[in-house]
Formats: sequence, structure tokens, C-alpha cells
Amino acid sequence: MTEGHDVQELSDVDIHVYEAVASQAVETGGARLDTLVHTSGLEEDELRASLATLIEEGYVVPRGDGYGLGPHTFEVEY
Repeated sequence: MTEGHDVQELSDVDIHVYEAVASQAVETGGARLDTLVHTSGLEEDELRASLATLIEEGYVVPRGDGYGLGPHTFEVEY
């Protein structure tokens, strides 16, 4: 994650996807792409683009065949 990065710079879609990953990570330890497509209600291409942004910024990390949370300094409600 970039030093001084502001979570408020994320798009609404990115925050929605982050919340979906967080929800699954808390329940199962990680989030799979197929589950994220279902729970987010987004098209797979839009979901993948958002995940790429979140990974680039360090909020989400690839984990095995899914995704987990990276280090963060904010809380989400889900």
C-alpha cells in the first residue's frame, strides 16, 4: 500500500468489492472469485478490474485460489 494512501480515493465499486472480500475472509479465511461474483452482483470483468485496483493498492492480496485482506487502516461494516 502506498504511503499516505487515502481510502477515500477508492471508487464506490472498489469499496463494495473490498467489503465483499472482507465479509468472505472473516467467514471462511478467504474469498473465491466465483463467490465474489455472486455476492457482489457485479459482472466478472468489472469485479476483476476492481480486484486489480485493490491488489495494486495493497488492500486485497491474492491467496491460493482466492483473495484475502491486506494491511489496512480503516474499518468496514458488512
